[in-house]
Amino acid sequence: MITKEQVLEALRDVKDPEINKSLVELNMIRNIQIEDGQVSLDVILTISGCPLKVKIEEDVRDAIKALGASEVHVRFGAMTDEERAALTAQLRGGGQSKTGQAGPLNPILSDPRTTFIAITSGKGGVGKSTVTVNLAVSLARLGKKVGIIDADIYGFSVPDMMNIERRPTVIGEMILPVEQMGVKVMSMGFFVEDNSPVIWRGPMLGKMLRNFFSEVHWGELDYLLLDLPPGTGDMALDVHTMIPQSKEIIVTTPHATAAFVAARAGAMAIRTGHEILGVVENMSWYEAKDGTKEYVFGRGGGGKLAEQLATELIAQIPLGQPENHPAEPDYTPSIYKAETPIGKLYMEMAERVDDKCKHSQA
Repeated sequence: MITKEQVLEALRDVKDPEINKSLVELNMIRNIQIEDGQVSLDVILTISGCPLKVKIEEDVRDAIKALGASEVHVRFGAMTDEERAALTAQLRGGGQSKTGQAGPLNPILSDPRTTFIAITSGKGGVGKSTVTVNLAVSLARLGKKVGIIDADIYGFSVPDMMNIERRPTVIGEMILPVEQMGVKVMSMGFFVEDNSPVIWRGPMLGKMLRNFFSEVHWGELDYLLLDLPPGTGDMALDVHTMIPQSKEIIVTTPHATAAFVAARAGAMAIRTGHEILGVVENMSWYEAKDGTKEYVFGRGGGGKLAEQLATELIAQIPLGQPENHPAEPDYTPSIYKAETPIGKLYMEMAERVDDKCKHSQA
């Protein structure tokens, strides 16, 4: 005969997909009833419109069915305001600041387990965001816990590139990032309507970036990638100030002018003490069907930039388009599949970045 204790034990391995903690630990399992091999229970969600309700129900049913239950009945409810406040305090660790206010939800900026990597460029149009999302997914494919902050406030594109259609869940003052392809994502694009332009001045941009660090529950991360706006403006300055331990990757094309402009971003990193992991040369060539390479934007810009910045050229990515189809369940317009030629180049780049970060921390 199945007991309540067995049900709770089985559900300890079932996690809230957004918070990444056990439903039992979060006190979301209640009113367990067992009769003639049938189990019924309540699952109390953080919010009534939880976007992952179906996933949670499926995981709960599977876990209890594995105990031998003939039927499983799951009823859903939602936490009260007081329960959400208690959950927020639990995730904060119960800490209080000197002012009496609750401490940071997740002190990601001071977490020694997290490596910050800013992806930057001197100018727009060089594929910086494409490099960011593909590097992030490749690191996740290596088994790393990865997040992205789409810090290009005016030109946010990460949600579209990763085909993210839902918005973050907000619990009280806590924001849960959206997870896609094993990567947690936070973007200004989640908070604007109909692709509206963002008309903000520097101080407001800095405040939004701070909120992405202080109010988002990131959980444990190995890497947090920041897709910075091109150039050396306010947002780049804020990142250099807020994250002095951040590392940087400079993205350019082979064109001499693009590399010349990108050198400014590299020089800024050097002046502020950020370690440059290397240069990524994007759009390095176009490979025709017969295997010949056409160097559409010239040659040598990435290597010359790496030499100028006393770093290395960690990847050369050719022009291409992911062969993804909207009908596929995991469709994304900008992520290369791991087994494709360009996908393999990104995997090699991720391995190289991971190796360099491990050596710099040793």
